[in-house]
Amino acid sequence: MPESADKQSWLNRTVFGVGLTSLFSDWSHETATAVLPTFLAAIGAGPAWLGAIEGVADGLSSFAKLIAGHYTDRLKHRKPLAVLGYALTAVSTASFGFATQAYHVLMGRAAAWLGRGVRTPARKALLAADVPPNAYGRAFGLERLMDTLGAIVGPLTALWLLDVTDHSFRKVFFWTLLPGLVAVASFWLLVRERAIAARRKHSFFHGLQALPIPFRRLLVGVGIFGAGDFSHSLLILYASRMLAPAHGQKDAASLAIGLYTLHNVFYAGSAYASGWLSDHIAQRKFVLAAGYALAGITAILLCTGARSLPLLAVIFVLAGLYIGTEEALEDSLSAELVPQEQHGMAFGTLAAVNAVGDFASSLLVGSLWSAFNVQTAFAASALLFFAGALLILRLQPLSPGSH
Repeated sequence: MPESADKQSWLNRTVFGVGLTSLFSDWSHETATAVLPTFLAAIGAGPAWLGAIEGVADGLSSFAKLIAGHYTDRLKHRKPLAVLGYALTAVSTASFGFATQAYHVLMGRAAAWLGRGVRTPARKALLAADVPPNAYGRAFGLERLMDTLGAIVGPLTALWLLDVTDHSFRKVFFWTLLPGLVAVASFWLLVRERAIAARRKHSFFHGLQALPIPFRRLLVGVGIFGAGDFSHSLLILYASRMLAPAHGQKDAASLAIGLYTLHNVFYAGSAYASGWLSDHIAQRKFVLAAGYALAGITAILLCTGARSLPLLAVIFVLAGLYIGTEEALEDSLSAELVPQEQHGMAFGTLAAVNAVGDFASSLLVGSLWSAFNVQTAFAASALLFFAGALLILRLQPLSPGSH
């Protein structure tokens, strides 16, 4: 790579703007996520409903990401599409405050995740277009770090709001509109759209077929891993149930939110650290495979039915470490393996594969947990996590020098 590219600054207005947007958007929906399992329980919905809500929302999101990725590469301006997606997510998340039945939450979550699907490929393409390739790991890692800072503040905000509103879930949900709209403004005002070469219009299926073979091989490993990658909302429910006998339902719920905050602290740190590391080693695939293997260890620990607070803390820490590594490395590998004019399609396809995996895994784990037990549910995840790690290790074309 030319020396000028190596010296090009990567920490610019767009990287900061995307990061700030992610911080406020995640602050908004993580505040809602932190209280969602307890709210559903209060209206008579159990783990199967939670799994269905997350699974259906992720399934709809996968479709939106795939279609939005295709059209993102054809648009002259990608930025308005991303802004629209952030606005839809903010309004739909706040709508939980009107819910009286589980299906109301399902509708709101589905609309919110539709917004996420619409905005994701455009946001990632705009970010990749404004940083040098040798800094993809740091740029995407920093975006994940900022996103997770919002996820740290979110549960803390939920705890504070529950305290000052006498445990009014509805007021917590309505409050999420504030950081959600700040996210919209941040993206619109700060993110810069780089001029790119004119793109030839082609069909959706031609766009899929044109994606490079190394990237398609990456998607296989991502898909296998994703089939076991359950929603971390289930971690909150898991901790609440395991701690309730010793601490009581109310204190157990608060402790679970605290553990989720700890999870997000390590999520934030691992996102940037793993991205930085991948920029400084020969092959990024080793960092991603290590993250996948760590997920397998986490799932095995969940199979033990851990009831002690220290062991639960270890589980939440490991879960935070692997999710940060997973997200930063999947994005930076994709940006590296695909030409910029195909970034929208690539990021949309990657997000769709992940979302389909989330759809399957959330329904799988929630259903196995309800029908059998927690050991069966997370054992299935562990097998898929380790299988994904092995597939990533076998992907020889993932060396930056081969691109």
